Amino acid sequence: MKKTKKKKWVRLRHKIITNLAHFVIAPFLIIKYGIKAIKFKDRKKQYFIVSNHQTALDQFFVEMVFRKTVYYVASEDIFSKGFISALLKWALNPIPIKKQSTDILAIKTILQVVKEGGSVAIFPEGNRTFSGKTEYFNPAIIGLIRKSRIPVAVMNITGGYGVQPRWTDKPRKGKINAFVKRVIEPEEYNKLSDDELYALLKTELYVNEAVDNLTYKSKRCAEYLERLIYVCPECGLSHFSSDKNTLTCLNCGFSVGYAENKTFYPVNGNMPFKYVNDWYTYQQEYISNVDLTAFNDTPAYVDNAKFSLNVPYQKKVLLSENAEISLYGNKILVKTETDTYEFLFDDTSVVTVLGRNKLNVYYKENVYQFKGDKSFNPIKYMHFYYHYQNVKKGVKDEFFGI
Repeated sequence: MKKTKKKKWVRLRHKIITNLAHFVIAPFLIIKYGIKAIKFKDRKKQYFIVSNHQTALDQFFVEMVFRKTVYYVASEDIFSKGFISALLKWALNPIPIKKQSTDILAIKTILQVVKEGGSVAIFPEGNRTFSGKTEYFNPAIIGLIRKSRIPVAVMNITGGYGVQPRWTDKPRKGKINAFVKRVIEPEEYNKLSDDELYALLKTELYVNEAVDNLTYKSKRCAEYLERLIYVCPECGLSHFSSDKNTLTCLNCGFSVGYAENKTFYPVNGNMPFKYVNDWYTYQQEYISNVDLTAFNDTPAYVDNAKFSLNVPYQKKVLLSENAEISLYGNKILVKTETDTYEFLFDDTSVVTVLGRNKLNVYYKENVYQFKGDKSFNPIKYMHFYYHYQNVKKGVKDEFFGI
């Protein structure tokens, strides 16, 4: 039998399109988002580019720094948008990957791109930061780096969390910086153990935006913080509502303001947190001490959302325009106009957040997606799921999905 020739991933048209797009997109990003990209001088070599992940535009910042064709590792969600996905694949051919999982096909594709002479860019966190600091990333990237046998360019993005934090829609006026912090040559990382290389990457990728030395002007600083916050420091599990610069607990009336320098101030009640990261950390610690069995019969939360079945790399099938979602201690229960779906945590492999307020549930062989209204908080579903899994495994809560 004649052996089928493997299709090339790296194409000349990708370079042409990237160069043309740069002259259109770069000026817009400079004006709209205040991006200052420090061009990387040594651009002729291949690089395995790793960066922290702050905004939905980070891939464009990478391009502005390197000014070369880079093949990005991207969430499978962008490959289920019909014509747009087909156009994106033809023009730039990003590498699809399943979020928060070890995707063997993605790994093979990355190594194929490297073999064909291309540079690869990956955001190891796999998710944009909600807290403002660089979050957990899978140590499996170390093996991938070693197999690539090319230099690692560690890039940092700062200010992105101030200009447009993940939980909001509208950008604020401020400055974003993107630059290569350091290059780790194969000769250097080959001398390090896996643990040493992982520790080095953690150090070099780490950015914490919990600082108030800069301001980001906006008249709606706190808008949609309820997409992230669901634990009240005064009354516990709750619902929140935002209005311009203020976030209020709907259970007890506790209220705080969020300032242009990314700090909280009290409005009604004592505010124990200074930064979003402080509240986010408290929220994780709070969930770590919750007995989920208390919610096995009565749901902790009930929401409404658009409910879809995702066919990976192909399309989305709408199952309900307005499904009722109930979060229990051991499952997610979904009721549509005609059916009831029960997603037991024991049979669920991944629960992850996409974009600002979308939730993906990988249940058995299928992927389901929930997209709520503007105030929908998907974080609590992810936190409940990972706390359940950690308790089941008898391990300390350290990873909550992001």
